[in-house]
Amino acid sequence: MSAPTPPTADAVPATLYELMAQALQMELEAVQRYNEFADMMETHNNPEVGQWFRKMAEVEGKHASQILDSMGWSAQPAYFVQAPMFDGFEAPENAALDQVHYLMKPWHVLQMALANEERAERFFDRLAGLAELDAVREAALALRDEEREHVELVKSWMLKVPQPDSNWDQDPDPPRYDG
Repeated sequence: MSAPTPPTADAVPATLYELMAQALQMELEAVQRYNEFADMMETHNNPEVGQWFRKMAEVEGKHASQILDSMGWSAQPAYFVQAPMFDGFEAPENAALDQVHYLMKPWHVLQMALANEERAERFFDRLAGLAELDAVREAALALRDEEREHVELVKSWMLKVPQPDSNWDQDPDPPRYDG
C-alpha cells in the first residue's frame, strides 16, 4: 500500500473549524479501526494482541477528546469534507484491514501503530506548510506535535515487547481439508 499523497493547496482546510473537524474525524476513524482489529484478534483467540489494539484505540480516543475539548464541541460536528485532505482509501492514521494477521504479536501491533503515527505526523507537517491562515497553520503544527508525542510513546512501548521470531506466522494447528 502506498503512502498517502501530500495534501494539495486546494484541499487544505480554509478554516480552523474545517481542520479540526477533519482531524477529529481522522481520530475517530482510527479508534474504530483499532477496535475492529481488536475484535478480529479476539475472534481468532489472540487476546494479547487484541488488548494492544484496544490500548491504541484508547490513545486515539483521548486525542479525539482533546480535539473536542479544545474546540468546545460536545460531539462531532456535522461536517463533510468537500475534497479529502489525503489521497487513497485510508486516512494517514489508519492501517488497512489487510495489514493484520491472526497470529500477529504485540510487536506487530506497535509496528503498525508507529507507521500510522509517523504518517499522521508527516501529514500535519505538510498541511501546516500549505496552510494560508495562521490559525490553521498553528493548529496543524500542534496536531503534528501531538502525533510526534504518539510516535515517541509507541517507540517506548516497543522497547517493552519482544520482537517475534521469523516464523511467527506458522500455524501449529492449520486447518485441514480432506477432499
